[in-house]
Amino acid sequence: MKIALLQLNLTVGDLVGNADKIIESVKLSKEKGVELCITSELALLGYPPKDLLLNRTFIQSAGEKIREMAGHLADSPAVLIGTVDFNSSGVGMPLYNTAVIFRQGKICGKFHKTLLPTYDVFDEDRYFEPSFSQHIFELNGLRIGVTICEDIWNDKDFWSSRRYTTDPVERLTSSKVDCIVNLSASPFTLQKQKIRESMLGQIANKYKVPVLYTNQIGGNDDLIFDGRSCAFDANGRLIARGKAFLEDIVIVDLAMCLETISHDDFTLEAEAWNALVLGTKDYINKCGFKRVLLGLSGGIDSALTAAIAVEAIGKQNVFGVLMPSPFSSNGSIGDSLELSKRLGIKTLTLPINNIMDAFGNTLKDAFTGYPPDITEENIQCRIRGNLLMALSNKYGALLLTTGNKSELAVGYCTIYGDMSGGLAVIADVPKTMVYRLAEWINRVKGNIIPQETIEKVPSAELRPNQTDQDSLPPYDILDNILYRFIELHKSAEEIVADGFDKNIVQKVLGLVEKAEFKRKQAAPGLKITDRAFGTGWRMPIAYRRKF
Repeated sequence: MKIALLQLNLTVGDLVGNADKIIESVKLSKEKGVELCITSELALLGYPPKDLLLNRTFIQSAGEKIREMAGHLADSPAVLIGTVDFNSSGVGMPLYNTAVIFRQGKICGKFHKTLLPTYDVFDEDRYFEPSFSQHIFELNGLRIGVTICEDIWNDKDFWSSRRYTTDPVERLTSSKVDCIVNLSASPFTLQKQKIRESMLGQIANKYKVPVLYTNQIGGNDDLIFDGRSCAFDANGRLIARGKAFLEDIVIVDLAMCLETISHDDFTLEAEAWNALVLGTKDYINKCGFKRVLLGLSGGIDSALTAAIAVEAIGKQNVFGVLMPSPFSSNGSIGDSLELSKRLGIKTLTLPINNIMDAFGNTLKDAFTGYPPDITEENIQCRIRGNLLMALSNKYGALLLTTGNKSELAVGYCTIYGDMSGGLAVIADVPKTMVYRLAEWINRVKGNIIPQETIEKVPSAELRPNQTDQDSLPPYDILDNILYRFIELHKSAEEIVADGFDKNIVQKVLGLVEKAEFKRKQAAPGLKITDRAFGTGWRMPIAYRRKF
């Protein structure tokens, strides 16, 4: 049997557009002799639909669209499509996360998701009721077991600890299925595909049954989906993999088991770059923007953000703004202009000296008796933020913020200043990774980022001779501490035991806690690590770490 894995870029809420894209892909698959097409999880609705699932009209419209699609595809291969269905039992949550199978214009079966994740970015038990019924259908003499995303992530022999007592795959294989399919919407994080393939291959080999996995691609808000749909034969051998970060129709022939594996680059830098470019592009387009602007400081963060934006939507749609102050070095201004030249983007220079003087004169009496401090530095940031937002409003262009994860973690950023904007492109990229990406870009794509920008000592240039290390530990130390605290959930004592200075650790963790109120007001940031300051970060603002 030939099966097509429909790896599509779908938009949340766009029932018409998503349906049209699925129908077109099914028709293309028919031309290749496919007998079954499989979409990703909740494909018709777009993933994740979040509280749109509370809108009864939306759910009813999805049901009507499914019936309409079945009619449109009456002479096409069978289609297993991700959607949603009402729970009519009157017990539990009102909806099921569902896969519907239809052929010859009719809905032939519905299969509901069993395992509902409630960790990190997932909160499916907020909307869905789990189902423990048997999910099997027959097609052309084959018994096909259906799983939806998390259903396949609970193998007791792969994971050292499991979240659920039930394993849908184990239950399916005990019923003698000929293959297992999985409709997935699995968000990207660095190196995750290696885990996916290792797990899926082990499951296929363990139960001696082919496993086919369909994943969506694209950016939806802070989440990025990398695709890489794949298939394994009954011995656990990888026989197919879809393109990374691109739409694809992956054809799997269960009889021939011929390899159709798309080329991929699993290096951290390549994965991060491709994810950030896709996430930026889709956020801009799906939010209805055509152009973006950003402030250029001559620093490496704004340089990387500009390079990502140009790759995402083209140099003609990216606009750079220089806003020098009396503390801005000639080198920083020159580096910004050189970067703009290499990227081919237009720039505007708006000196802020006079505006700083106006603020100083206005606040002179109010500040009498108070020495200059971080207040005056933040005023500079907020002047720049106001100018950028004014340009954003006037030009109808999305403002990109340029802060990195290290800064956002410890609050080394100014609320209503450099945090102003609609998308934080590199908010989940630690500073040390920013440098790695910059060097990778220059090596792989040509010398885009000036070497002076990479080599200069990091500085916000808000006072004479300022450097980041006046306030923070060296970034290699800072990022190692932050990784242990944020992603590994280690305590201060455990981090100190790893070899870090106790005073530095206490300072860093204190800064992370104090900056929580800033992060709650930050622009959405694209997630590429296991623990980002976004949907999955649910920390209180008012608390004390007295434990």
